[in-house]
Amino acid sequence: MEIFYARESDGKTVFLDQEESAHCVKVLRHRRGDEITVVDGLGTMMRCRLADDSPKGASAEVVETFQDWGGHPYSLTMAVCPTKNNDRFEWFVEKATEVGVDMIVPMIGERSERRVFKPERSRKIALSAMKQSLKARLPFVAEPVSVKDFINESADGIKMICYCFEGETMRRSIEDVLAEAAEGANITIMIGPEGDFSPEEARLAVENGYIPVHLGPSRLRTETAAVTAATAVYLHYLK
Repeated sequence: MEIFYARESDGKTVFLDQEESAHCVKVLRHRRGDEITVVDGLGTMMRCRLADDSPKGASAEVVETFQDWGGHPYSLTMAVCPTKNNDRFEWFVEKATEVGVDMIVPMIGERSERRVFKPERSRKIALSAMKQSLKARLPFVAEPVSVKDFINESADGIKMICYCFEGETMRRSIEDVLAEAAEGANITIMIGPEGDFSPEEARLAVENGYIPVHLGPSRLRTETAAVTAATAVYLHYLK
């Protein structure tokens, strides 16, 4: 199934940008009158008929719309520290989008090896993964923020932090935490860098309502932990 993404629509007509138009017309050789499937990145899928087959700016008439297409019954924010090897973080973005995530926030922690992160490439990867996985909602990849600022500005909801927490701090599984949640819950999960969160960052998170959680007995890389956490949420709501 071919999926195209349109940022612009007036409700009756969708307008493809130059990149999507070229892929539709030049690569896949669609012509005026062909039926195509378009998503708006906001949750709506549209069955359309191509009206203008210009490779620089194609447009299509909306025939039928489907709301919350490929959606999920929760809102998930994954706040993850970018890895030293950027390819690993981009792998996480792709897989989390396929599973189901609403916002990805790159965080810079006290122990982060990568101190500079540019989100443009990750946004393109998220767009491609959205279309490939038959979804209509595009995850928002935010600008990077410090761990402490993210914690202090976190919205209400179910908030979890994956951290070792040496000592007497009790850690729960994500499944156990979500057992108390309802559909439509706002969920935030924090994943630290290769060197983990600092004790001060972890303490601040707990003071701000974050629940300490674990991902099992294995030691996981940052990107693996992030995908595992996103998958745990996804699988919980499949029941």
